[in-house]
Amino acid sequence: MSFSTEALAKIAIELQSDIGHPDRFSRLITTLRQLLGCDASALLRYDAHQFIPLAIDGLAKDVLGRRFSLEGHPRLEAIARAGDVVRFPADSDLPDPYDGLIPGQESLKVHACLGLPLFAGQNLIGALTLDGMDEHQFDSYSDEELRLIAALVSGALNNALLIARLESQNVLPGQSGDAAATGEQEIIGLSSPMLQLKKEIEIVAASDLNVLIGGETGTGKELVARAIHQHSLRAAHPLVYLNCAALPESVAESELFGHVKGAFTGAISHRSGKFEIADRGTLFLDEIGELSLSLQAKLLRVLQYGDIQRVGDDRSLRVDVRVLAATNRDLREEVLAGRFRADLFHRLSVFPLAVPSLRERSDDVVLLAGYFCEQCRLRMGLSQVVLNPAARAQLKTYGWPGNVRELEHAIHRAVVLARAARTDDSVVLTPGHFSFEASSPPVVQSNPVHVEAVNLREATEAFQRQTITQALESQQHNWAAAARALSLDVANLHRLAKRLGMKA
Repeated sequence: MSFSTEALAKIAIELQSDIGHPDRFSRLITTLRQLLGCDASALLRYDAHQFIPLAIDGLAKDVLGRRFSLEGHPRLEAIARAGDVVRFPADSDLPDPYDGLIPGQESLKVHACLGLPLFAGQNLIGALTLDGMDEHQFDSYSDEELRLIAALVSGALNNALLIARLESQNVLPGQSGDAAATGEQEIIGLSSPMLQLKKEIEIVAASDLNVLIGGETGTGKELVARAIHQHSLRAAHPLVYLNCAALPESVAESELFGHVKGAFTGAISHRSGKFEIADRGTLFLDEIGELSLSLQAKLLRVLQYGDIQRVGDDRSLRVDVRVLAATNRDLREEVLAGRFRADLFHRLSVFPLAVPSLRERSDDVVLLAGYFCEQCRLRMGLSQVVLNPAARAQLKTYGWPGNVRELEHAIHRAVVLARAARTDDSVVLTPGHFSFEASSPPVVQSNPVHVEAVNLREATEAFQRQTITQALESQQHNWAAAARALSLDVANLHRLAKRLGMKA
């Protein structure tokens, strides 16, 4: 069979039509699937020894969230190294990355498989994969015809990637844009809230503004901070992390600003603080709302004047540090309550970013699930980890009070459970492998707290003790489960319980 001139013209038009539109790749592979009569197709971008799906057709949605490393997928490695059309025989013993991921055909193995590597000059930029359930599905197409298709797709993909780089507002001299090569973790998500967040990250990263990152526990605030740093002019310098919630008051100042020998008992040598270590780079202050008011005042001085003073030292040191701060609290409310300095809040929130909860981006749940499934597959040496349709539906409808972190843990637990029940190295996750009841918020009884003859603080603490006690009882005294139920970090719950005089 030969492609007609009309068919080739249609492909060329689809490739070049509205090349900057987000749906351009989806339109392309839909056209190819219809033209070639395949059951599934995928357009993949190549980046740092892995293939990243840009668009899929005829495959489960979670494929878009998966990242296919060459070492974990021998068929894709063969395509990357071939330099030409690759036809896999129906009896090939190389595992197919899409087995179990074609809706309606989960129990069947893919029989016909074609791979077209995509090049820009001599550089591999992607691949087009075509799959069919009939082992003779692509026999009628010559290699010459498929090379022509590959050439057309390569040109369009290269142009689209160039346009995307030009449209990005943070293209900096010397940046490669290679996330894996720089150790950057990728932010997974194609929902509207996440696309907006990524756009805001691009905008603020190229500046040197301080950023306040807000969002619930488990939404990925640290990942956002890393993305800002990696895409900034400071990317070649350190990103230093400090969890303010884990800082004992007695050593917090030393951790931030350092100390000199003999400054206090146990100071046996000079020690640099986080600000010094982060000089010319970025300092990420996680859980900034946990800092004491006295430390907030000292932090404000650094942000205002750019100098620090080691504990026990009369001299000042100049530092050039960009500060990114994160919190799961409403700092405006904390300011009104007198627990956070208003001037520091305004210094930190020059460019505030809000990381959406998983409930606000339910369209991303399945993508993230696919990403975590692929991670588990590689870590556990499995040939396959897939979600059945009922499991995908269950994951999407759950409320996820623990957000992305809870989803990650849920997938990992499910894979461990499913693997234990299998005799081979192929895992299919079903609703029975997930148990969300333990994460449901406890029903807190509305027993009145007697506040006669006590002040507001005492009444508040009494209510907190009661709520924590009821959460622990409902979770069989499992502190981690109680923390999830109360939408708290477990470390924060332990600290709060200790402050309230409860055994933590």
